[in-house]
Amino acid sequence: MKIRTIVAIAALLAVPESSAFAQVLVIPPSVGSASASAAGWLAGAQLGYNWQRQSFVYGLEGDVSLMNLNTSMTTALSPPPFPFLPTSTATTNAKMDWYGTFRGRLGWTAGPVLFYGTGGVAYGNVELNSNVTSGGSSLPAQAWSARAGYVAGGGIEYMARPDVIFSVNYQYVDFGRVSLASSATVSGTPISETATARMHFQAVTAGVSWLFPPGDKGPHGAWEGMYVGGHAGGAWGDRTTASYAATPLPLVSDARLKRDITLVGRRDDGLGLYRYRYLWSDTVYVGVMAQEVALIRPDAVVRGGLDGYLRVDYSRLGMKLMTLPEWDARAKGERL
Repeated sequence: MKIRTIVAIAALLAVPESSAFAQVLVIPPSVGSASASAAGWLAGAQLGYNWQRQSFVYGLEGDVSLMNLNTSMTTALSPPPFPFLPTSTATTNAKMDWYGTFRGRLGWTAGPVLFYGTGGVAYGNVELNSNVTSGGSSLPAQAWSARAGYVAGGGIEYMARPDVIFSVNYQYVDFGRVSLASSATVSGTPISETATARMHFQAVTAGVSWLFPPGDKGPHGAWEGMYVGGHAGGAWGDRTTASYAATPLPLVSDARLKRDITLVGRRDDGLGLYRYRYLWSDTVYVGVMAQEVALIRPDAVVRGGLDGYLRVDYSRLGMKLMTLPEWDARAKGERL
């Protein structure tokens, strides 16, 4: 019986691409998701012109603002199925560093106070970045876009002097959605990521403007003329969501992490097949030693960037890692 078993094992070893090794060890991916919003500051300048008819004031205004609105997320993906595999992490951030608007304004005044509503177009720069790291491998992705959208809002202004106006202003700005998606196999690690930023935000500012009455003669309302000034305040919004998946590096086959190692045979290419246990487990496996694979098939070996252990991509060898019962069943020609 022992001789027949050895002959059956030898028959399997003689054909590296045999169907007995055709299956590839599948490690389920680590997955994760995250969502967050941001808050930040803004400051800028405005320029406009008012016309006045009795108590009604209407006009046009443009403004440009620098801002720091940055949604940032760092996520630890779900733990890998084996304790010796590294935990994958992901970072995503969506940011705006400036925007501008061009709007119409319509208001009503009572003495030195003006209540107004406003709406028009908005434009700005939107940037979305994401990166997934698994072991020593990483997959960065970026989406950059100059965007146009809309703005709506309102405010209250107070004429402290005939040429000085203080204001409190509110704007809702919407640039739509910016998305990215990326997938690749990096150093033997399949990685994928998607991220979407809902680029809308609200802003509240306080400002001051200097009013320059029209130069022509004739009756003009107190609010009529060109004005220029500055503003500063805060913004919040920029809702960002992301999802990630990363399969850890191929299964560790480093001899330093194994015990009770016994040679059971050799393949035609010279690779030895060994029976062994991992240091943390009593399960008996049949597979290869990474140090030996590195000498004969270096294309099938990856060194972990963080732990330095060698990992074997069994699919490149045309075989799978098996437990001892699986090995015995295949050697006997039994179906699993």
